[in-house]
Amino acid sequence: MDTLEKIKRTADFLRSHGFVAPEAGIVLGTGLGGLTTEIENEIEIDYAKIPGFPVSTVRSHAGKLFYGDFGGRKIVAMSGRFHYYEGYGSDQIAFPIRVMIELGIKALFLSNASGGTNPSFSIGDIMIVTDHINLLPNPLIGPNDDRIGPRFPDMSEPYDKKLIAKADEIAARLGIKVQHGTYLSTTGPTFETPAEYRHFRIIGADAVGMSTTPEVIIARHRHIPCFAFSIITDLGVDGKIEYITEEFVQQAAAKSEVQMRKIMKELIASF
Repeated sequence: MDTLEKIKRTADFLRSHGFVAPEAGIVLGTGLGGLTTEIENEIEIDYAKIPGFPVSTVRSHAGKLFYGDFGGRKIVAMSGRFHYYEGYGSDQIAFPIRVMIELGIKALFLSNASGGTNPSFSIGDIMIVTDHINLLPNPLIGPNDDRIGPRFPDMSEPYDKKLIAKADEIAARLGIKVQHGTYLSTTGPTFETPAEYRHFRIIGADAVGMSTTPEVIIARHRHIPCFAFSIITDLGVDGKIEYITEEFVQQAAAKSEVQMRKIMKELIASF
């Protein structure tokens, strides 16, 4: 069974369980799963029950796919994603995004927890991602299926400028401070050394994490507009680097999640 057949098989399975014609796809990262509590007319299914889906092994990820109404639109949302450090290949990480696109999403919205390398950032800041540096294996490596997308997709606008402008407008109206910046992805699963943080800052990163970029590459392969939030959960800035744990990251992300959710809800309603 080739990749396209696998995508169609999984999409057909989800349609048979009520996942019909979602307009937006959402990927929720570490500590950011609270958005699912606001999905109305909700349907949920464990990843383990979905043909072709990997299973999330990260403790803070629910490992469920949700469908329902959010922001006045039909959405499909991943509560928990897959990571290279879990032992999954980039093609496996990308597979759920391909399935969302096959189901019919018109835009992809993502969130993650990240370490800030920009000295003007503070823990708890919400950063709108304006660009990225992908240091993970590219999910498009290997034979290309022209039925899915081009061999060399353009990445001149990985994050949609119109969605960014709209999010800025919503945040200003709600009185929520947001930052802008470039997100860099690494393989993990270690948090960064001080020298690595300095290196990433030198090459242009404002925040660093272990996800998101493969998903965006796959969406742009199919010309799907993308929007992403990073919540700054720790600081990789000289003089501000402290001992960090997964639990600390989860707690820091949860504190800003409600504000992120407010912006996301209005943004999805208006795109």
